Amino acid sequence: MKKRIFTPGPTPLPEIVKLSQAEDIIHHRTQQFSEVLKEVSQGLKYVFQTNNPVLTFAASGTGAMEGAVANLLSSGDKVLVIRGGKFGERWAEICQSFGIEVTNIDIEWGTAVDPSIVEKKLKENQDIRAVFTQLVETSTGVVYDIESIAKIVGKTSAILVVDAISGLGAQPLSTDEWGIDVVVGGSQKALMLPPGLSFVTLSQRAWKNVENSNLPRYYWDFKKAKKSLDKKQTPYTPAVSLICALKESLRLIKEEGWENVINRHSVLARATREAISALGLSIFGHPASNVLTSVLVPSGVNEKELRKKMQDKYGVLVAGGQAKLSGKIIRIAHLGWMDSLDVITAISALEMSLKDLGYRINLGEGVRAAEEVLRG
Repeated sequence: MKKRIFTPGPTPLPEIVKLSQAEDIIHHRTQQFSEVLKEVSQGLKYVFQTNNPVLTFAASGTGAMEGAVANLLSSGDKVLVIRGGKFGERWAEICQSFGIEVTNIDIEWGTAVDPSIVEKKLKENQDIRAVFTQLVETSTGVVYDIESIAKIVGKTSAILVVDAISGLGAQPLSTDEWGIDVVVGGSQKALMLPPGLSFVTLSQRAWKNVENSNLPRYYWDFKKAKKSLDKKQTPYTPAVSLICALKESLRLIKEEGWENVINRHSVLARATREAISALGLSIFGHPASNVLTSVLVPSGVNEKELRKKMQDKYGVLVAGGQAKLSGKIIRIAHLGWMDSLDVITAISALEMSLKDLGYRINLGEGVRAAEEVLRG
């Protein structure tokens, strides 16, 4: 049976990206690799919508999140963290592991933070050094209003740090234009790569924090990484094959065009949600992102059985809920190397699996609704 993956990471890989990793390995201290890294670095600037350098590390996105904390702050600093899901909680946990004093903005899972609350907290705590948030909270699928938050934070002495690991390449994000100080990304989402690379870009204002930070780091030293990047190198052995594959995926993104990439994700997301509504199912979370659609599992249906049926009988893998949402939702990603017929496949598998489990549903209603959107 052909297997199809609809999780918010890892995501499907283009053929050229897969094949590039089967090519002969090249040595990382050669002119050949330097030229690859140069091309990749320029392509990442395009994706991050920035003129600032983008640092690349061999790690998952969480590694770059930790690196951001270790490089931007000093012992005794105070930060503000938006917690509306598992990954907002991760920002707080990383900060606390470094002895940073954390003030949390806790919002109900499935909702977006009101930017005015961020403004209020910053006025009440004028010694806040940084604000940590997500672009898209992957555990719920909700997108945050980063443009408005950036305007608020930009009027203070704090810096804004955004986890865009799942949202980068699927959701609008203009790093320089919006005035975002730090953006963290990962390879296994809309960049259409296997897991294993993470990225960080910093504004000039954020680099001042790096210069003054006293927290411990070795591998995660951003100054070393930037110094090496200026020489078209990395300070330590990079993930050579992944970086070569990244060159190919960035070329695909450029060929499609940035606005077209974002619009494709938007259309796929809208088609998925129209299909879910047509089936009489409920969407969890608002405002929903282009990354994934969270679907409340209907009464009488076991979430694990539903996902198992979709995977074992129809070859479609979707994600379940995390932490307090475990057993309550499924998450259908429409992210990365996906097109219209991928959405039709996912909805078909969901319809048939629900029917197989005895849930009353009219086959084809979701597919029909999705097709109306996808036909334009």
